Amino acid sequence: MVSLRCTTAHHSLLGSPSCLARPRRGCTVVRAAAAVEAGAQAKVSLIRIGTRGSPLALAQAHETRDKLKAAHSELADDGAVEIVIIKTTGDMILDKPLADIGGKGLFTKEIDDALLQGRIDIAVHSMKDVPTYLPEGTILPCNLPREDVRDAFICLTANSLAELPAGSVVGSASLRRQSQILYRYPSLKVVNFRGNVQTRLRKLKEGDVHATLLALAGLKRLNMAETATSVLSVEEMLPAVAQGAIGIACRSNDDKMMEYLSSLNHEDTRLAVASEREFLAVLDGNCRTPIAAYAYRDKDGNCSFRGLLASPDGSTVFETTRSGPYSFDDMVAMGKDAGHELKAKAGPGFFDSLQ
Repeated sequence: MVSLRCTTAHHSLLGSPSCLARPRRGCTVVRAAAAVEAGAQAKVSLIRIGTRGSPLALAQAHETRDKLKAAHSELADDGAVEIVIIKTTGDMILDKPLADIGGKGLFTKEIDDALLQGRIDIAVHSMKDVPTYLPEGTILPCNLPREDVRDAFICLTANSLAELPAGSVVGSASLRRQSQILYRYPSLKVVNFRGNVQTRLRKLKEGDVHATLLALAGLKRLNMAETATSVLSVEEMLPAVAQGAIGIACRSNDDKMMEYLSSLNHEDTRLAVASEREFLAVLDGNCRTPIAAYAYRDKDGNCSFRGLLASPDGSTVFETTRSGPYSFDDMVAMGKDAGHELKAKAGPGFFDSLQ
């Protein structure tokens, strides 16, 4: 006769007959503990994506997640990629201009902190919000393909800025937009107008302003492009540095994440963004300095670069252009040279007046 015994070597992990014939308390506990442990392991994410919580930021995080899943089979399972929402100072203080509460780093600092502390593995940013320096210990090796860089004009009563009657109020938190609007249409008034896309559209409908401008890239990512009354050409409204580009950062010592991100990088976008950011860095731009730049591949395959520096009231505008090979070194040199040119043209007194 076979003796049925529940031994340590043949307990519930093997589902032995002895445990089924004569269940014992110790055997049940081991089986339950093993099940809990297995369930916990199954829920561990391979990549945690840090992002702001606005609808646009989440759309960008979802785009990143979907591209990662499509490119790497081990990330395709449910739960393999987790999205972690992080509230930034810029999200919490909405009643003041950005320049009055510290500038662009307000939308990235808390996410960068979470990255350095190991609470997330990668950070998804709108590149136009990223300061020209990166926190020590982080690297930004990936830009997703750039969306449309143009600005959208949104108004319930006119089809363009040119059609707005004198004295009309345009809402915008961007000094870049304000300066270019006032440069071309000095009869208009521009007021601070902050909040996410949905909030600004609601304020427009409620009559807080007559019109507003939003990045077309954001509207497209939110599937709201039809909201635009018209689209401004880059000649009429030069975009912000890196507008329409998504950047993804990781820790500089995390080889695995860098490998994942390198598979998503769009090199044309990375080079254009690097050129524009070099221009911004030379000008030491902050949220008190209206600066715009756009680098792109022209029909001949070369890089065309346009840069702008202005006073907030639009009374003074400096512009420059460059062209050259579409390569990293050449494009960074173009951005740097263009920045030095406009800095010299403006003179030190120009920047002192913006402090």
